[in-house]
Parts: sequence; C-alpha cells; structure tokens
Amino acid sequence: MSLRIYNTLARSLQEFSPIEPGHVRMYVCGMTIYDLCHIGHARMMMAFDVVQRWLRASGYRVTYVRNITDIDDKIIRRAVERGIGIRELTGEMVGAMHQDIARLGIEPPDVEPRATEYVPQMLSLIATLEGKGLAYRAGSGDVNYAVRKFPGYGKLSGKSLDELRAGERVAVDDGKHDPLDFVLWKAAKADEPAEAKWDSAFGAGRPGWHIECSAMSCATLGETFDIHGGGADLQFPHHENEIAQSEGAHGKPLAHFWMHNGFVRVDNEKMSKSLGNFFTIRDVLREYQPETLRFFMVRAHYRSALNYSDAHLDDAHQALKRLYTALSVVPAQDVAIDWSEPYAARFRAAMDEDFGTPEAVAVLFDLAGEVNRSRSPQAAGLLKALGGCLGLLQEEPAAFLRAGSTLAAADIEAHIAQRAAAKAARDFAEADRIRAALLAQGIVLKDSAAGTTWEAAT
Repeated sequence: MSLRIYNTLARSLQEFSPIEPGHVRMYVCGMTIYDLCHIGHARMMMAFDVVQRWLRASGYRVTYVRNITDIDDKIIRRAVERGIGIRELTGEMVGAMHQDIARLGIEPPDVEPRATEYVPQMLSLIATLEGKGLAYRAGSGDVNYAVRKFPGYGKLSGKSLDELRAGERVAVDDGKHDPLDFVLWKAAKADEPAEAKWDSAFGAGRPGWHIECSAMSCATLGETFDIHGGGADLQFPHHENEIAQSEGAHGKPLAHFWMHNGFVRVDNEKMSKSLGNFFTIRDVLREYQPETLRFFMVRAHYRSALNYSDAHLDDAHQALKRLYTALSVVPAQDVAIDWSEPYAARFRAAMDEDFGTPEAVAVLFDLAGEVNRSRSPQAAGLLKALGGCLGLLQEEPAAFLRAGSTLAAADIEAHIAQRAAAKAARDFAEADRIRAALLAQGIVLKDSAAGTTWEAAT
C-alpha cells in the first residue's frame, strides 16, 4: 500500500509521489514570535513533526522547512510595550520556542528561515508581480495585490470571489482597488521603530505577512515543491494569498499537496491568544510530563479538532502508562522493523492512510498486550521501535513510571505475591482488595493453573 494524503486543494485523499523520486520537500508556516507558544501552536508543530518522521521512516529523504515570522504588527507592538528592541524580543521568543518544543520531542526542521533574512527576495517577488500587472502602488505608499486579476483565486478555500467579497468585514482602505486586495509592502509609519523599516524601490517600509512565506518557500525549496502545511486557520486568507502571489509570479503550482491540521479547542472554541483561552506549553508542562502532552496530541488524527482539558490529559497519561508498563516487563531488544511482521504491517497501513495515528496507536496497545502475555524481548523491541516512529516510548520505562507515580513491574509482582499470600491464608477480601487496587492503576491480573500473570489494561 502506498502513502495517501488528504490534499486540501483537491478535497480528497490522493496517492503521494514526490516530484523528485525519493526526496520530499515540505514547507510549513511556523510561528509569529511575539509571545510564548501555546499548545495550539504545539499541535501544529507536532502534526508536521509526525509527518516528517513518517516520511523518513518510509525511506524518503526529507527537506523540511518551517519558517519564523520575526517582523509583524504584533511583534512591533509587543516590543514597544516592553520597551525593548524588536530583535531582542524575537531572540528571546525564538529561544523559548526552541526550548519548549524540544521538551515535547519535536525535532527541528532542516531549514528554519527568518523573514527578516529574506527581504531582498520578497522585494524581487513584489517587483515581478508589479511587472505582470498583479500588484499596484496605492496612494498610501503601500503596494497591494490585485486579487481579481488572478484567475485562480479562491481555489484553496473553495469560495468564489463574490462569496469572499460578501464576507468582507474590513473597511476598504482608500488605496485599495477592491476590498479583497491585500498588502505586499507596507509603507513605513513615522512612529515605527527603525528596526521595522527597510529601504526599497517602493519606498521605506516592510513586507506584508503573506509575501514572506512565498519568498521563503521559493528560496529554500524552489518554485514548486511537494507539501505545504499549516494550521486550518491559515487556509484562508494566508495560504490562498500565497498561491496567488507565487503562482501569479511564476506561472506554476506552488505545492502539489496542501495539508492543514485541526484546531485545539477549549469549551468548543478555538484556542487562541485573541480569545484569551490559551495555555502555554510551559503552563501545561508544569503539571504533566512532556510525553503525556505529546501522546495526547498524537493519538488524535492531525485533521481532527482536539479538545483540551485536564481530564483528557489525565486519560492520556493513564493510557501512556500502560504502554510503558508493558515495556517495563522485560528489556526491549533492539530490532530493525520488519514491515511484513503483522503488527508492523498494520501500523504501516494506518500511517500510510493520511498519517492515521489513532489506528497506529491502537496497534501499539495490541502489541503491548502481546508483550505482557509473551514476555518477549523481540515484541518489546518492536513496540519501542514502532513507538519511535511517532516520537513515543523512547524513555527508560522505569524512569517514566517513577515520574508518573505509577507502579513499576517489581512493585506489581510484589503485590501479586501479597495477594497470593492472602489467598493462601483464605483472606479473600484482602486478595480482592489488592486486585481492585491494581486494576485502578491500569493493571489486570489473570489467574490460571500455572499462576497469576498481569498485563496493562487497554
């Protein structure tokens, strides 16, 4: 079975084949760094971390680019509020982001371009668009994109220009030809810091948000690449505008596949800083182990909405404990994954169907049950190896279980011995109490003529 990916542009699952055989080029819109990352941001980075991990596990060479937006209205405002320079703010926030996502096991991208490093490429792209009649200079000094002159506008969001125009709620700027037109170059304002201004043929100013990604993706991956990803909230207008810019300038598709991850929700509302209902990664990691948060995200499909609550994180922790408890039974033998092995084949089939992590995680639980029954080092090794494809189960089991205040294997065996002694003394109430106490911690006892064995509940 070959890999199939849900392509937002086509609105269907499509068989994936990279432009260059064996090499996948992927661009993902990253963070606008004016504050600490919240778990909605983590969800996006986690989704594409799993994507790039699986592509590599499938034998592809991957060039993964995830940008940093380090010049933006919000960044300027925050720097002014704090009384510090823009570079000082963005340097601090980039460092914090790297620390936070590293704790979650999110691997760094191969290339991490910063918008401020690519302003010349942005200006060149704007000049090309102006030369093709797709950009115009407004009386305000801004340079805008003429949306109605690009015939494919709306193909990613699936909306016509008239539908998009009907939904326009922003007052028309005097310099715009149409409310849907968007800014490519923002004229400098007198009260903005010098750090926020660049000289150009269009006058002093700075780039608009959308042109940044068009320029950075082209500079790092070429005019057409395999996968473009980001959060569902970027589908319109950001990604729609990227298509208009890049395809308008180059006359060829920007990306063959468009992928969008679902939102994190709190009380059925999207988690966001603007709504004030967000939890930073650091907030959550004060209460929960990093791998618990990772597992909470990975066991949901990347395109689905993810409902955040302490109860859901507690449940994720209990489930992850069961996997680690299985690995605490016997040392895992180092194994190379044989994809024809039944568990591995099921795992691969799940991941090859649009990165189906819920089904892949179900395979891990089935395999954990096999480890508990067989006490096989090879089965434990396969469990660890398959978990590694998702960035899971790479800690020492005893260390994870101790940190989570969970019974280790030796403790479980001690409780089984105490229960056996209670039964021998015909203290069946105590024996039942021990069984129930273990079950409450996710441990199922099984009695047979050969004795008592245990396994993690599933």
